[in-house]
Amino acid sequence: MTTSVLRVLDHLRAGGHEAIVVCPGPAPREYAGFPVHPVPALDYRGFRAAVPSRRLTKAVLDFQPDVLHAAAPFGIGAQALALARRQGIGSVAVFQTDVARYTRSYGLSLTHHAAWRWIRHVHGLADLTLAPSRASLDDLAAAGVERTMWWGRGVDSALYHPRWRTSTAGRELRERLSPHGEALIGYVGRLAPEKNVTELAPLARMRGARLVVVGDGPDRLALERTLHGTDAVLLGRMEGNELAAAYAALDVFVHTGTSETFGQTLQEAMASGLPVVAPAVGGPLDLVQAGETGYLVAPHDATALYGAVRTLVQDRGMRARMGEAGRRAILPRSWHALCEQLVDYYEGVARPLTVR
Repeated sequence: MTTSVLRVLDHLRAGGHEAIVVCPGPAPREYAGFPVHPVPALDYRGFRAAVPSRRLTKAVLDFQPDVLHAAAPFGIGAQALALARRQGIGSVAVFQTDVARYTRSYGLSLTHHAAWRWIRHVHGLADLTLAPSRASLDDLAAAGVERTMWWGRGVDSALYHPRWRTSTAGRELRERLSPHGEALIGYVGRLAPEKNVTELAPLARMRGARLVVVGDGPDRLALERTLHGTDAVLLGRMEGNELAAAYAALDVFVHTGTSETFGQTLQEAMASGLPVVAPAVGGPLDLVQAGETGYLVAPHDATALYGAVRTLVQDRGMRARMGEAGRRAILPRSWHALCEQLVDYYEGVARPLTVR
């Protein structure tokens, strides 16, 4: 979510637009020349959530925007949408975190239906709700959310590129992780309950391969215990060039989360020239062309996951073909094109501020 907000702000700056940001604190005081207004926030298992604050109301009314963009319509996002409705400000809400499914991953299944009721209420305040996949749009429609449109996610195909594999950083990482020519099976993302990362464990025992995990989060200790006795390696959190080199050093990318409204790491892996194995649910259904750019498997099916990954581990030529096809498929998904589409959506809901 943060990455998408930053790319949108970069695009707005390049287009000569004005913006302010209200977000959970602590935060920098500006980004891309735009003022940032931090508000009080709470931590819960690695999530940082802002709580409703008068600072948001003051910041919005002082700025008098044409459009309010709620990147996460919970907490201050809900407060902002309610404010926009009262003040006659056009509003766009982005559905990019399936909170209802997250409740089950965090042992809060009794709140699942309540979460969908809240989603319907909050998104009902927005003039337009944007979702990043067909599956998400279907979920919203089933929940009774109206006025929805598709808006995907861009990928930096210049940063995430196969050339990193032959870079100094890429070669050194492969020499360290694959000293005997093992195929490297990689996961990148949060280590959290909704990502089902302990389902990676059987892959760590695959002959001729090594599991590589990039990321951090509340489930790291549980994953370490599950992987005890294997040669799997946890590299921790990475970003920028370091992350790009890590992607390209891998041979197969695997994802186990079943609550993805989109799946940004899948796009980054494909841009890096990797075949992808992911659950056949949610965002991956739009991203992975089964049999062409990777495999889609039944959610929580350890046998299917293992089999798909093993097929790729054993066939270097298939990995290369699928990786190249994935790279080609992802190239049109530039942030510029998607942000231009977003500005069009803004213009569709914008209206003059009228204080009531």
